[in-house]
Amino acid sequence: MHDLTATATPARARRIETAAEGAQLIAHLGDLLDSLLLIVEEETGFVRNGQITEAARLEPRKAELAGQYYAATEWLKGNVAFLRANLPEKLDELRRRHDLFRALLQINLTVLATAHAVSEGIMRGVAQELTRKAAPQIYGVSGRPSAPAPNAARPVTLSRTS
Repeated sequence: MHDLTATATPARARRIETAAEGAQLIAHLGDLLDSLLLIVEEETGFVRNGQITEAARLEPRKAELAGQYYAATEWLKGNVAFLRANLPEKLDELRRRHDLFRALLQINLTVLATAHAVSEGIMRGVAQELTRKAAPQIYGVSGRPSAPAPNAARPVTLSRTS
């Protein structure tokens, strides 16, 4: 048997020749799925609670695991005929686990998209308020203040050093 921890290398697309080797690959994919699932759930919880910094700290490990998972699934795809013939139950179980993971990943992506939209809305509101305060008050024909000119918009910068 060989080491599956280095599945991120392209050389891993070689042919599986024994059922034991196939079972080892499927088990490795299951372990990667479990690890990814934990990180995605943790990230979702952090983002839901507004702990964006903590969520961002998970990114390097999540990216590493995702790369390993991608490489291992490519290896599996290259050997799916062998695995279907020799380990159909284990392959079906892995597919069910992957479907569960995909559903949880969709929840994660929805939470991330919502957080992104909210933060973008906040930044746009701040930028509009700064522009309004910085622009000279001009009164229109009706005697009411008019909106600042589009070229009066001021850029907003964010310093992350603190």
